[in-house]
Amino acid sequence: MPIALNLPKKDGLFITGTDTGVGKTLIAGIIAKILGDNGLKVGVFKPIATGCRRTWEGLVAADTEFLANCANSDLPLSTITPVGYLTPAAPIVSAACERTPIDFGKIAAAYGDICQNTDVVIVEGIGGVRVPLTAEFDLLDLAVEFDLPVVIVARPNLGTINHTLMTIDCISAAKLKIAGVIINGYDATNASIAEETADQVITQCTGVNVLAVVPFDETVSIEQSHWGQVTVDTLAECDWAKLARR
Repeated sequence: MPIALNLPKKDGLFITGTDTGVGKTLIAGIIAKILGDNGLKVGVFKPIATGCRRTWEGLVAADTEFLANCANSDLPLSTITPVGYLTPAAPIVSAACERTPIDFGKIAAAYGDICQNTDVVIVEGIGGVRVPLTAEFDLLDLAVEFDLPVVIVARPNLGTINHTLMTIDCISAAKLKIAGVIINGYDATNASIAEETADQVITQCTGVNVLAVVPFDETVSIEQSHWGQVTVDTLAECDWAKLARR
């Protein structure tokens, strides 16, 4: 169902995941860093965050701080994430618990501000594509509003093929362009045959490219803005500027 936000059209990428906790924020931040290191002015945007903490500036999410640091952004955190909740749950639940509906107008206004002075935007979703925002809208409806090529972040473990294929089906049905899949947190030392072959099977069954298999890195910390050099080196092999073109 369309939300009709009339968002500006911009080169960029929409980062989603097959589930929560798969590393969307890490991947989104590193892509932003790589594009910035290559001379582009990058705008980062996470329209909705739950599980925020309260500060004197308002509600702040660690994910938002990480994205801002990666992009070297000078925008207020309240612009990068205009809608935040304390309750760590799906937005539909957080909004109900806190009796504060999602303000889609605020999302549209903040995104417009970000697009004004940037070459490319990296937008990070929340959870998977079917996470409900309201009873009428889910994250996929919001992704359609941005109309950006989608990067799907998947976990490496057994079961990821099913989750990834379902995510691809949903995005394809919405007629959004899929830039590719990233498998994040792969531990080659302890990998099972399922983990070793997941990237091949995903491409074989869908025709969607697995852009990178990012190794597990214990030094990564979103809360401390440690992105891990192995993650940067792995993702730097992709042409993100090309993938972000509309």
